[in-house]
Amino acid sequence: MSNNLSQNSKLTVVANASAAGTSAINSSSVDMTGYDSVLFEITFGAIVAGAVTTINLAQSADDSTFNDLLASSVTIADTDDNKAAWLEVHKPIDRYVRLEVAKATQNSTVEGIRAWQTNHKLNKPTTHDSTTVLGGELHISPAEGTA
Repeated sequence: MSNNLSQNSKLTVVANASAAGTSAINSSSVDMTGYDSVLFEITFGAIVAGAVTTINLAQSADDSTFNDLLASSVTIADTDDNKAAWLEVHKPIDRYVRLEVAKATQNSTVEGIRAWQTNHKLNKPTTHDSTTVLGGELHISPAEGTA
């Protein structure tokens, strides 16, 4: 088995695009059963000058009450329009993990949040979340030519 991201990780869209605003956003949680790590990737659209935006990780034993993970907060500058950020947790203590976005003062736009779960212990290749991921293709050493 090759070491390809698409074959060795599970991709889930955990939050779709949201309108500009100051309301907090919590992604859907991911169940870490059988996985060692999860990387949350968030993309931002327009961020208004003066916006106060932070992202952090939270976990839950039962997928209901979430607690922040110590020192996992990252500040997003109001000049970080159209950029991506990520947070990863390796071997979380609790079963469920999510990304939280706090927004205040001025509008910021979240274009979407994806979760990449890795180090699957149960089986490979991993099956992506079919409710949020259309699919894709893996090409190994392809020749040049018409796509």
